[in-house]
Amino acid sequence: MKQTGLGIILYGILVIPPVKAYIESIMLLHMLVQLPLLILAGWFIGDMLIKKFHPFFTAWNTDGVPGMILVVFITMYWMLPRALDEAVSIYYIELFKFISLPFVGLFLRDSWKKMQTLGKSFIFLNYLSMFALMAWLYIDSPIQICNNYLETQQKVLGWGFLVITIWMILYLLQAVFTDHSEKAE
Repeated sequence: MKQTGLGIILYGILVIPPVKAYIESIMLLHMLVQLPLLILAGWFIGDMLIKKFHPFFTAWNTDGVPGMILVVFITMYWMLPRALDEAVSIYYIELFKFISLPFVGLFLRDSWKKMQTLGKSFIFLNYLSMFALMAWLYIDSPIQICNNYLETQQKVLGWGFLVITIWMILYLLQAVFTDHSEKAE
């Protein structure tokens, strides 16, 4: 119940107009802070919803694949420069952002624990390549991609994506070269 309250408070803070306006005024904060925090709010709120509607989630999302497909498609949409741009300019796109991303957190919480190791690896590697592609796009683009953000802000966001990509690669290397077998003593 504490997580649900924390999720509601986090969501409430993110929708406060001055907080929302400040975060959305800086592209890096918009993409790499606000969007993940909305997903985190959904993750926290999802604890209560999954317990309350357990039969639904068990029947609909048995192995985690349907929920994870929704997670991937929604997050892929929000990685598009145009979606981020329109979320600042068009009110119903922004409303969609504040509705869809908490659902991503909910579906991610329900699906991740149900997924097989191979599926989790596929999702991880998919996001690794997507973040690398977004880093390249934002850093190397010779033109302004988003109308609401300066070209320098796009490059900073690209470097942010590159840092995330490097951390993901380091995590992957650590996972590969670490002994995961239990040691008998």
